[in-house]
Amino acid sequence: MPNSQPIRVSTIATLSRGATWRMELQHSYDTDMILWITRGQGRAVLQGVRRGIGTHNLIWIPAGVVLSMDLGKQGSGIAVEIPAGSGLGFPADLMHLRVRDVHAQMELTAHFDVMAREIREARAFTDEALRAEAMLVSVWLRRQLLVTAPDTRDTAAERLTRAYAALMGRDYHRGRSMADMAQDLGVTPTHLSRVCKEVSGQTAADLLTERVLHAARDRVERTDLPFQVIAADLGFGSAAYFTRFLQTHTRMSPTALRRAARR
Repeated sequence: MPNSQPIRVSTIATLSRGATWRMELQHSYDTDMILWITRGQGRAVLQGVRRGIGTHNLIWIPAGVVLSMDLGKQGSGIAVEIPAGSGLGFPADLMHLRVRDVHAQMELTAHFDVMAREIREARAFTDEALRAEAMLVSVWLRRQLLVTAPDTRDTAAERLTRAYAALMGRDYHRGRSMADMAQDLGVTPTHLSRVCKEVSGQTAADLLTERVLHAARDRVERTDLPFQVIAADLGFGSAAYFTRFLQTHTRMSPTALRRAARR
């Protein structure tokens, strides 16, 4: 009988579950995540910072870090989910690496192939084998960081945008406005919005709206929770306001969204 696996290997396409909004809106994961892009190119907003991404890019995303991604129709890659706090030696911060060394590319892909085979065959001690391979991937990543500078930036504008993205990722469901978060960061809403637009291509309010919208659609379409419960969990003052929010941004009611997702 197959065992359930705490470490999962799938494709990036699988994360979208057939709906592009799942990747293209601001969102986060409860697990740590490795995304290894094997084909295509596009754009991503990683912790509030817009970046170009392409083939042989690796993105390490700690649990809770917000992102959005558009790889286009031709893009593809591997997604590895690792339980947060696994103790396997992965970095604490988001990392974006452009891996140009062919040997390093092949080595990483080989680790993922072994992990996928372990999950597929579900042999004895699969959990231990997956943890061992994941630790080897963490060693691979740390070795790469010694020879390849991660794609990180450190301007004042990017630091502020990343701080806002972290705050947004933590508090998006509490009914707090962008202006509330700007106050926490010690800046005016106008300044925060201008800086976010410069760094991410979106205003601070738009980033927050996307994060709430992703959570709302996910819970409406993936669960059977009553809509009033979802509305309360996401900080909406009423179910009616929640319904108007979804209709404004999707042109569909919660009921219609849930029904369409299950056809």
